[in-house]
Amino acid sequence: MATLPAPPHRSVRMIGAAMSKFGKMEQTLREAGAQAGLAAVREAGVGPAQVDHVYIANAFGLVENQGHLGPLIASSLAMDHAATLSVESACASGGAAIHQAYMAVAGGFADAALVVGVEKVSMLGTASATTYFTSGSDFAFEAGSGGTFPGLYATLATAYLRTFGATEEQLAHVAVKNHKNALSNPNAHLQKAVSVEQVLASPYVSWPLKLYDCCPFSDGAAAVVLAAEPLARDLGKEGVAVLGAGRAGCAAQLQERASLVELPSTRLAAEQAFAQAGLAPRDVSFAEVHDCFTVAEVLATEDLGFFPKGEGAAAAAEGRTSLAGEVPVNPSGGLKAKGHPVGTTGVAQAVEVFEQLEGRAGGRQVKGAGVALTHNIGATGGSCAVHLWGRA
Repeated sequence: MATLPAPPHRSVRMIGAAMSKFGKMEQTLREAGAQAGLAAVREAGVGPAQVDHVYIANAFGLVENQGHLGPLIASSLAMDHAATLSVESACASGGAAIHQAYMAVAGGFADAALVVGVEKVSMLGTASATTYFTSGSDFAFEAGSGGTFPGLYATLATAYLRTFGATEEQLAHVAVKNHKNALSNPNAHLQKAVSVEQVLASPYVSWPLKLYDCCPFSDGAAAVVLAAEPLARDLGKEGVAVLGAGRAGCAAQLQERASLVELPSTRLAAEQAFAQAGLAPRDVSFAEVHDCFTVAEVLATEDLGFFPKGEGAAAAAEGRTSLAGEVPVNPSGGLKAKGHPVGTTGVAQAVEVFEQLEGRAGGRQVKGAGVALTHNIGATGGSCAVHLWGRA
C-alpha cells in the first residue's frame, strides 16, 4: 500500500458552492454546468480571470454526444484560458474531481479551481439508463452476465444480512431517515416521507433490496470553488477548510474480493484523510456518505469507523445516524432521497458541507457542526474519495 500523503504545502478553502434542484432538468449538460458554475463563482467573489483550473465531473456526457465538456463549460463562464479536465470515475467522479482540484491548489499549481459536476439521463428509458450505468462494472463478468447494480448491491446486502444477522427492517430505517431529511432540502429529488412499513411493502428490485432501498436516476448540476488560503483572505472569505483528503481503490469485481461485507477502498481512503487531518472518526460532526442503496450507507458507516463491523444496520434502526443522533449521516437526504446524478453526487456532497458549516441548512441543520466528512464511491467501491472539512 502507498505511503499516506504528507500534509500539503498550502491550506485550501472552499469559498463558493451551488447546486441545481435534482430530478429532471430541461437544460443541456453545458447549460446546467455553466449555471451551477456561475452561481458558485459569484458566491466565492472570484473573477473569471482568477480561476486557473476547471474540473468537470461527468460519467455519461455521450448521451448528448458530447465528450469534451471542459472547454464548453469554461468558455461559457469566460474562462477560456483555464486548463480544463473532465473526470470520470463512475459514481465517484465528483469526489475524484474535487481531489484533483484540491491537489492542484494545495500544491501551488493553481490559486483557484472550479469543480463542476453535471449529469443528465432523464431522456433515456429505464432500460437504457440501466445499461449506461452498468458500464461502470466489469462488463465481461458482471453486467454482461446480467449483473446490474441493484443485483450487485443485493449480493452485498445478502452477505451482510447473513453474516451479521441484520434484517431488511433495519435497512428500511436508512431509507426512512434519508427521506425525512430530504423534506428540508429544497433541491432534493424525492421530497416524500416514507414509513418502515411502506419501505418493506414496496416491490423487490433485487432481493433483499426493494424499491425504497434504491436511489433514483436523477439529473442535476453542482459546483464548488476551491482557493488557496491567501486568495481566500484577499477576497474576504473564510470559507470551509479542506482538512484531509484521500483516494483509494479495490478490485472492481465482487468475485475478486476477500470479503463482501466491506469496501476496502472506503477504509483506505478514510485512513489517508484522517491521517492528514490528524483526526479520528469520533471527531466528525456529520457525514455525507454514498448511499446509492440502503446497504451502501450501512457499509460506509462501518468502513469509515463510525461503528464496529456488523453494527451499522442496528445503529441506523436505533436512530444513531439521525439528525439528533451521535453521528448524523446524510442530512441532505443522501443519494437515496436527494437524488443521484452520477457525476454530480460527490460535488453535491461538498455543497451540503458548505451550507451546513456556514449555518445555512435550515431545517436539516446539524447543531454545532464543526467537522464534516464526504464519502463518494464509484460502482461497487472500485474507486473512492473521502474528504474531511472544517470551519476555517
